[in-house]
Amino acid sequence: MKKIRASEIGTYLYCQRAWWYHKKDIPSENIAELAGGNELHAQHGRAVFTSGLLQMLGFIMLLAALVLFAIALVNLVF
Repeated sequence: MKKIRASEIGTYLYCQRAWWYHKKDIPSENIAELAGGNELHAQHGRAVFTSGLLQMLGFIMLLAALVLFAIALVNLVF
């Protein structure tokens, strides 16, 4: 009995014809569009990664500012 993977079910639910073509090993005719979509996804992934790094940098800078502020307050009191 052949195993059915979740990705195969997802492909079938999205487009039964695409699933059938894939099952019959019929190559796609829109290679250029697929490559463009892959590049778009790669660009989006890089943007998400960069935004995560910038957010982490922002939190680190906020923490450093709070520490410096606390040090300044302690120095003013004493």
